[in-house]
Amino acid sequence: MRILHILNDIQDAGNGIINAAIDLACLQARDGHEVRVASTGGGYEALLSRYGAGHFDLDQTRRPTFLLRACSRYRTIVREFQPDIVHAHNVTGAVISRSLRGKTGYGLVTTSQNEFKRSAILMGLGDRVIAVSEAIGLSLRRRGVAASKIRLVRNGTLGSPRNYPISQYRPAVLPGQAIVTVAGLYRRKGIAELISAFGGVASRFPEAHLYLVGEGPGRPEFESLARSSAASRIHFEGFQKEPQRYMLAADIFVLASHRDPCPLVIAEAREAGCAIVGSNVDGIPELLDGGNAGLLVPPGDIPALEAALTRILSNPREKAKWQKLAMQNLEAYSVDRVSRETEAVYRELLHDRR
Repeated sequence: MRILHILNDIQDAGNGIINAAIDLACLQARDGHEVRVASTGGGYEALLSRYGAGHFDLDQTRRPTFLLRACSRYRTIVREFQPDIVHAHNVTGAVISRSLRGKTGYGLVTTSQNEFKRSAILMGLGDRVIAVSEAIGLSLRRRGVAASKIRLVRNGTLGSPRNYPISQYRPAVLPGQAIVTVAGLYRRKGIAELISAFGGVASRFPEAHLYLVGEGPGRPEFESLARSSAASRIHFEGFQKEPQRYMLAADIFVLASHRDPCPLVIAEAREAGCAIVGSNVDGIPELLDGGNAGLLVPPGDIPALEAALTRILSNPREKAKWQKLAMQNLEAYSVDRVSRETEAVYRELLHDRR
C-alpha cells in the first residue's frame, strides 16, 4: 500500500500522538509499504529515513493564508504520491484530506486521541476512525460518530523504533523513595493534585522525593504550588529524551490525569517494572488491565491519591506485588500489534471502497 500520514510536526518532544504515528510509519515501511509523512518536519525525519519512509513538508498553521498554501501543497503531494490510504492524526489534516479528496479514491483513516477537545469531533470525517481505547470509542459514539466507522486499536509502545530495549537504559540516580511522573505540565495531567498529595506523603515519609519529568506551560504555576509544599523534595526535571531511566529508578510511577485517552507512558512504566498509581479515567484503566496491573484512584481526588502512594511506600511487599503485576501480559502493548491491527483497518476500508 501507499500510505500517507498527516501530522502537525514530527518533533521528538514527548508528544504521544506524534510518537505513536512515527512508530506506525516506521513499522509500515519496514513491512514493505510505501510510506510518507506530511508535516512541518522535525527530529524524527532521520528515523523515518532509516526505515525507508519519506517526508513531505506541509504547514497546516490555522491562519487563512497558511491554510490556502496548505491546501495547494496537499494537492501537489497527493498528485505526486498517489496514496491508497491517507491517515490523519490531527484535526486540520482530517479536514483538508477529506475536503480535497475529490475523485482521487484514497481511503481516509483518522485516529482519535485527544477526544476531549471540542474540535476532535471532526476526526469523524474519516471513512474509518481509530479509537485508541474503548473509552474513546464510547465517547465518539455518544458525540455522533457512526459506530460503523469506529475501530478499536489500543495504543502500544513496546518495541518502538524510537527507543532502545529497556535493558539498555541505565537507571537514573534518584535518592530516597522516588515517586516519578512523566507527563506534560498541564492541568489535565493532574500535576497540581499530585503535588498536593505529595505534601501529605512527604510529612510521613522523610525519604520520599517527587520527580516531575516533562515540560509545559503550567510549570510556573506548579513550581509556585511546590514552594508551598515540600519544595526541597519536589524536582522539576524538564523534558527528558530517555524517561525510561527515571521509571527504572522509581519506587512508584504516577499518572494522575483528569483526561487521558490511552497514554503510551503507562505501557512504558509497566515494562520498566514500576509499581503504578493511575487515574481511573479514559484509557488508563484499560492500560492497567482494569486495575490488575496498577492501583486506580478517582481523578482529582487528592486524599485517594495520597492514600495510594502511602499504601505502597509503607509496605515493601505491597510495592513488590504491584511491580510484579505490572510486568505481566505486556505482549498486548507492542507496536507490532498496533501495526498489524491498523493495517487490517486499512485493508478492510480498501476492500469496501472497491
